[in-house]
Amino acid sequence: MRSTGVTARGIITPIFKQGDDLVKEVCASLVAASENEGFPIEDGDIVGVTEAVVARTQGNYATCEQIAKDLKNKFGGKDMGIIFPILSRNRFAILLKAMAMSTEKLYIQLSYPTDEVGNGLFKKELLDDKGVNPYSDSFNEKEFRAKFGYDTVHPFTGVDYIEYYKSFGNNIEIIFSNDPAYILNYTKNVLNCDIHSRFRTQKLLKAAGVERSFRMDEILTQSIDGSGFNPSYGILGSNKATEDKVKLFPKDTDKFVADLFAAIKDATGKSLEVLVYGDGGFKDPVGGIWELADPVVSPSHTARLAGTPNELKMKYFADNEFASLSGDALAEAMREKIKEKDGSLVGNMNSQGTTPRRLSDLVGSLCDLVSGSGDRGTPVVFIKGYFTNFATE
Repeated sequence: MRSTGVTARGIITPIFKQGDDLVKEVCASLVAASENEGFPIEDGDIVGVTEAVVARTQGNYATCEQIAKDLKNKFGGKDMGIIFPILSRNRFAILLKAMAMSTEKLYIQLSYPTDEVGNGLFKKELLDDKGVNPYSDSFNEKEFRAKFGYDTVHPFTGVDYIEYYKSFGNNIEIIFSNDPAYILNYTKNVLNCDIHSRFRTQKLLKAAGVERSFRMDEILTQSIDGSGFNPSYGILGSNKATEDKVKLFPKDTDKFVADLFAAIKDATGKSLEVLVYGDGGFKDPVGGIWELADPVVSPSHTARLAGTPNELKMKYFADNEFASLSGDALAEAMREKIKEKDGSLVGNMNSQGTTPRRLSDLVGSLCDLVSGSGDRGTPVVFIKGYFTNFATE
């Protein structure tokens, strides 16, 4: 009898740099970990590789000057508005530096009371106290400060993002509205910087009469003066690398996944599922921050990681159909019930309460939690037993 279900291990690897053979090194690190710590590598196991090391070894970087040149080419360099950027020193501030360089006048429209992923300018309760409707009320900075004051310091970072974002140039003016069209009172050239709502936002802008409209995934889709680029996501999913350079979201990830699958198969004789993962799709219950600042959890993965879980809710049967059973009899009845499930359980009440999320998002989130974002040194995650259940022998 098995005594454990899903297990996930962070695999310690070398510190990867541009030009390293990532496929070779990941495969070698996984095999070495298996041999050194005595765990087997078997068909159906999963290996996840963080997007950061994929992009780093690819050398997929761009400077602020290169980003600014693309923006100037697209918007003309006279005036530009950006709407709905997230509040982040790592994710957005370096991009804002490039945006301010690209134009004579820059208008920044912030959503309130939080950005798209939950970073707050102020506590939501203040809306009620001040009688403000965030769906209809818009403000310039003077009006905003008169209404909400200066208690706008981020609780986790200690940063006042209004003042911080203004510090990137004397050409910056900040306004506040959740209506995409409000920016058109200031400029008809608009870059919408939201992540997951970007297509709807651009549609609303075009309906309202925007003249030049681009999304962040439409910036740096090809190389500018030798820069890195991403044909699918542009500058979405980028991170600060230095004070003047960003690491972009990795490109050619389908090929990387296929190559790593083949390398592991050659080295071990086993067929593993492979994915590239970035931010996990989960929300912090205290800070209210939804961590998914990348455009997707997993840009590429093997076929088995597509789709959604197909699971029965064991506790539902334990409390209902099998309420009279216990011990070995209950366990055996539950195993038989699981073996009998046939086809998709979508819409079937027997699956109520199971997690309705894509497998790639669930596995990618698990990888992100295991690998961490700091100094663990485990950019590769190895998962066993993910496709097993209570009836698996």
